[in-house]
Amino acid sequence: MPFDPTSPRGAFSRRSLVLAPLAAAAWLAGCAEAPRQGKAPELPVFPPPPDAPRFFYERSLYSSADVLPDDKDGALRRFVTGEVRAGEGLAKPYGLAAHKGRLYVGDTVSRSVAMFDLAGRRYKRIGLDEPGGLRMPFGIDVDAAGNVYVVDGTAKRVQVYDRDGKFLRTLGQDLKWSRPAGIAIDNARRRVYVTDAGGVDSDDHLVRALEMDTGRALFDVGRRGDGPGEFNLPRDAVVAADGRLFVVDGGNFRVQVFDVAGRFIKTFGTVGRQGGQFSRPKEIASDAQGNLYIVDTAFGNFQIFDPEGRLLLDVGVRGSTDGPARFMLPSGIAVDTDGRVYMVDQFFRKVEVFRPASLPAGSPYGGG
Repeated sequence: MPFDPTSPRGAFSRRSLVLAPLAAAAWLAGCAEAPRQGKAPELPVFPPPPDAPRFFYERSLYSSADVLPDDKDGALRRFVTGEVRAGEGLAKPYGLAAHKGRLYVGDTVSRSVAMFDLAGRRYKRIGLDEPGGLRMPFGIDVDAAGNVYVVDGTAKRVQVYDRDGKFLRTLGQDLKWSRPAGIAIDNARRRVYVTDAGGVDSDDHLVRALEMDTGRALFDVGRRGDGPGEFNLPRDAVVAADGRLFVVDGGNFRVQVFDVAGRFIKTFGTVGRQGGQFSRPKEIASDAQGNLYIVDTAFGNFQIFDPEGRLLLDVGVRGSTDGPARFMLPSGIAVDTDGRVYMVDQFFRKVEVFRPASLPAGSPYGGG
């Protein structure tokens, strides 16, 4: 279902956490634990009625217990005793990537990547062992073959694993980095873009293009500044289907767009608290239609823009207490092949899942 930016609800509605009608909640009942008595809880939907829904809150992931199958004996014991099912949780999640029903969530405290295989109902940790060990996993992306690329901000390199977590190779270890943070894969041109956020005492605020197979540096995009094509703390990037590179220029409160050769095209967004503006933009993702999903930590949500930078919708609300579609410190975001959107919250240590209205409730993860 395409977005309509001219819709009355296509405009910004940052502080409104809305509840779906009972029918929508029942539609999603297969995606959450149903109550034993009474009516099903109402769940957030975006935008609010009476407009047609675009995204439903579907579920939250806190630990391995949210993906691994339960055994009958354990379920019966908890039913009788009231105990809560335990699992391996996230200590301080940051970035994530999604690919065909698998989530790869970087955990900066545990120094690893947690793989939540929602389609296969499996869970494992990646990057704990050498070779391929991680020290500070930040940005994550996945190529067309399902290989996982992780920016290690402390070791200042990119570690590459296959889709099951087997270490393959290291990229960029011999290059000069200041504060590598984000990553974007260009499958068509077999490139890896790494954002270097620089710092107060560094002029290395840039995006570096690497050859995907060898890690050879191809060219740099940008330098420190606030003019066209210049950056102040570039946080993350994503490559559109046509090869355009979209970069979150965090300290300049905007998104900058470049062509396949790294030439500046345009920018959108300004500092502020209104629709289409930014306060603390973090990571960025895109869907099959080229729409852009940008996390803003200060707003406690993600905003959705069309490929030309026009605001379509915002999803989520800032909150001091945990709850569906409520965020305190959102950071990473990813869109899977089936259109589901996943967003990390560092403070509540969770990943939340939002289902597009075009995808029927109960659809397999990853479109499998």
